[in-house]
Amino acid sequence: MGNILKVKKVKSEIGRPEKQRKILRGMGLTKLNRTVVLADTPQVRGMIGKVVHLVSVEESKE
Repeated sequence: MGNILKVKKVKSEIGRPEKQRKILRGMGLTKLNRTVVLADTPQVRGMIGKVVHLVSVEESKE
């Protein structure tokens, strides 16, 4: 299949704009240190690009 991304929330969204909070919720990141597995698509890459300062990303092959 394709590549997958493991995205982990490493910083809080407190004090951040509502747009960034919505992006984190849209990716399924609600609590600190929670990890989600997402498909490597341009849409997900764009979301990560907007909140790169709040998350860590690990690429892997499926």
